[in-house]
Amino acid sequence: MKHVMSVSIGSSKRNHRVEVEVLGERFIIERIGTDGDIKKAIEIIKEYDGKVSAFGMGGIDLYISVGDKRYTIKDAVPIARAAKLSPIVDGSGLKNTLERKVIDYLIREKIVDFKNKRVLLVCGMDRFGMAESLEKSGCDLTLGDLVFALGVPVPLKSLKSLNIIASIIAPIACRLPISVLYPVGEKQEKKPNPKFGRFYNDADVIAGDFHFIKQHLPLDISGKIILTNTVTADDVALLRERGARMLITTTPKLNGRSFGTNVMEGVLVSLSEKPYKSLTPADYNELLDRIGFSPRIEVLN
Repeated sequence: MKHVMSVSIGSSKRNHRVEVEVLGERFIIERIGTDGDIKKAIEIIKEYDGKVSAFGMGGIDLYISVGDKRYTIKDAVPIARAAKLSPIVDGSGLKNTLERKVIDYLIREKIVDFKNKRVLLVCGMDRFGMAESLEKSGCDLTLGDLVFALGVPVPLKSLKSLNIIASIIAPIACRLPISVLYPVGEKQEKKPNPKFGRFYNDADVIAGDFHFIKQHLPLDISGKIILTNTVTADDVALLRERGARMLITTTPKLNGRSFGTNVMEGVLVSLSEKPYKSLTPADYNELLDRIGFSPRIEVLN
């Protein structure tokens, strides 16, 4: 049996474990949170290195990408280096493939007509594949990187603008503690503070990382479509309570919740016969087509 373990610096309250079958292989898929403790994450990875098929690195990315440029997040480096025997992935392979496919699927199946929608993507640098696909769809796109990652209430209206801003701030921001840039540990369990609620109010679709979405979620999001990845049953209840019309997760629902892209990438790496560092977007797309991953689509109200 294959074992994919996501070691996350997020809240331990979101831990989960399931057994599933993928392409005839039995998998244990689990998520272990360390409540913001990077040293503990490193210890867990060292303890299970060589004993699991693949690690997912949760709550933090190794890189952020904009266009053809890639910036390394300093705090992620020692976590990634802790694994010597088992592959460790951060989900970027899926963000660049699966999330593009999901946008195409939603358009092709006439589930979301992006051309007539105002879309708030809370962080484009975190999900550049989704950002490119959304801009290509012809929607009215707003990028919230400055708002949600840095607390600067200045929305961006194009990937060209994001490229310019990223070239200036990303080399500096990536050296900051991850807790400054992203909700980790207990911050993931805090009640939303609707400080930037006006940006949600102006959107028909709210897209991107769920923790970024949740941290400033308004009390009323009636009629909104939420396009995200990792959600628990409590997260779904919160969205329903606040009036969201539809929830779409790019990763499938497994035993009541959708896991992060890092977990699903770990599954693909475990199934591939190639060394994981040599996998290309084409390889990921081939595996996704064989598995038949489809987005979770749930009408909430």
